[in-house]
Amino acid sequence: MNTDIALWLLQDGVTSGAIYALMALALLLVFAVTRVIFVPQGDFLSYAALSLGWLQQGKVPGTVWLLVGASAWVGAAEALQALRAGEPSRLVRVALQFVLAPLALAALVTWAAPRQLGLALQAALVVAVVVPLGPLVYRIAFRPLAQASVLVLFIVSMAVHYALTGIGLVMFGGEGLRTNAVSDARFDWGVLKIGAQSLWVLGASLACMLALWLFFERSLVGKALRATAINRVGSLLVGIPTAYAGRLAFGLAAAIGALSGILISPITTIYYDTGLMIGLKGFVGAILGGMGSYPLAALGALGLGLLESFSSFWASAYKEVIVFTVIIPVLLWRSLLALHPVVEDEEE
Repeated sequence: MNTDIALWLLQDGVTSGAIYALMALALLLVFAVTRVIFVPQGDFLSYAALSLGWLQQGKVPGTVWLLVGASAWVGAAEALQALRAGEPSRLVRVALQFVLAPLALAALVTWAAPRQLGLALQAALVVAVVVPLGPLVYRIAFRPLAQASVLVLFIVSMAVHYALTGIGLVMFGGEGLRTNAVSDARFDWGVLKIGAQSLWVLGASLACMLALWLFFERSLVGKALRATAINRVGSLLVGIPTAYAGRLAFGLAAAIGALSGILISPITTIYYDTGLMIGLKGFVGAILGGMGSYPLAALGALGLGLLESFSSFWASAYKEVIVFTVIIPVLLWRSLLALHPVVEDEEE
């Protein structure tokens, strides 16, 4: 390996690491607030990328009808709950939120798809369709089990992932797609030819991290989310609705996934199941960061991207093995440092 090859690998590693960092931040956010190891995080990336690809082909993406169906499911559950609680006035809000709003969005996307409105507007439509799926998934699969153990929540998370993957196969088929880049410009920097899309990935990732930091440090809602992550029972006692915190956490995770899909789809071909591997690598990055700090999770994901890039040069056949094996010493170290309470057997 010479200096030129090292620089090329460094560029690829940083670009991949930026996407993994976004995945790591989303996974850490959801886990901190809801204790859910959110395996389907990568599915939002695939849904956003493939939806954008279909819009660019002038076709209506299936995620629109998934949103309508999931909203109707949640709307029916909320309406039944309102009737049981003797609050029929809530039915109007339920109808507006879970029936009329999704149908209006579906009509807008159906009208816009064949008109090729431009990349910015298409991306905005994709975000508007994909992001609400996060809170809907939380309401359907996780809120009824909010008090369950982490293991049960993880099993449900795996089931949700397989369901979303199967739905993705039905909606988009088995063929992969690439979307149009924001810009085809390239900049020469020594031996490197840096594409404008790579700069968009890095810039958007940094902007998202900054926005998350400002949200958690400066806003009242962000501080409420942090409080929920630290002490769910205490937050509930002081009036912070944990169900709202869960919906918001899943909504932010879906937004991060949608942004990641829009950014990465011009660089690599996305299939209906591509998101799983990207999400798992984001999870490994979060593990490397200790699953407790957003900056450390981002740094761990960036380091993982660099490790993957250089591994593809030195041992491409074992690249994935190396990437996923690196968490073993970290888990062992954290296990040795953790304090495990001794549970004595009860005497009969």
